[in-house]
Amino acid sequence: MPKQGWSALAAWRDARMGERGDLWHRAILDPTLLAVVGPVRGRRLLDLGCGNGYLTRRWARAGALESVGVDAAAASLRLARRREAKHPSGARFVRANAARLSPFRDGQFDLVVAHMSLMDIEDAPGAVRAVGRVLRPGGRFVFSINHPCFDVDLRSTWVVEQQFNEETVFRKVAGYRTEQTVRIPWRISEKETGYTIAYHRPLPTYFRYLREAGFAVVRVEEPSPGPEAVAKSPQGRFMLEIPLHLVVEAVQRPVGPARTRGAGAVKRRGSRTTARTPAGAARRSGSRGRTRGNGSAHRGSTPGS
Repeated sequence: MPKQGWSALAAWRDARMGERGDLWHRAILDPTLLAVVGPVRGRRLLDLGCGNGYLTRRWARAGALESVGVDAAAASLRLARRREAKHPSGARFVRANAARLSPFRDGQFDLVVAHMSLMDIEDAPGAVRAVGRVLRPGGRFVFSINHPCFDVDLRSTWVVEQQFNEETVFRKVAGYRTEQTVRIPWRISEKETGYTIAYHRPLPTYFRYLREAGFAVVRVEEPSPGPEAVAKSPQGRFMLEIPLHLVVEAVQRPVGPARTRGAGAVKRRGSRTTARTPAGAARRSGSRGRTRGNGSAHRGSTPGS
């Protein structure tokens, strides 16, 4: 029986992430995320979907007044607490449902970070509203996700064409507009594959969640691979041209008389591509580590139910 869910994969993920993150995180994702988050000294910070908590502890050591890691997977939190007990940083870890964040009071935090976790939360709009509730007025929400335009779960792949000794890289995508629940495979070993559940949503859906929860987007970045990723990952050089991730910073808009924060937000209603036959190989890939065991974009467990 294959392992199912982030709790079942917690030990494997912890071994991969360690205290610096795996190749995909330390050489592609984390530098951009950390630059957007910026200095945390004196700030109260919530790490939503913290996994083994390596970034929660990093921010605690960087002087955060409060650095709290949240996850729904008890196995991930046990590993995070074990690491914290071995090398204390001042971080703490709490089990909570992302769509409620009930252990926390209104306006408790200056900053909430959700690093590669929001696309794994079934009730993402509820999670965004909960983030809005626990943030102080003017607080910041920084999150990273697989790029909805270019990394559409199992419906996207690299296409590499060789012509006259020159290589051209394309990203082949299907079903971008279709929201879908997907069972994502993870190569645990040469003989074992584990699975988690993810949710593809197009970009406007995420921005609608933010708008309805009272956020204004102030920054969007597309992480580019660093030298280590280009050298060690078969996909690294491809991502120099086409990004597979997105980092978004949003801030709480001032609360006016016509709008309430958090759960009181009002819900609103809401080219043909020419195919080419590659001379080279079409390579199934993406940030979820499906090709040759490379990648592994998710940092922690799904902070859902």
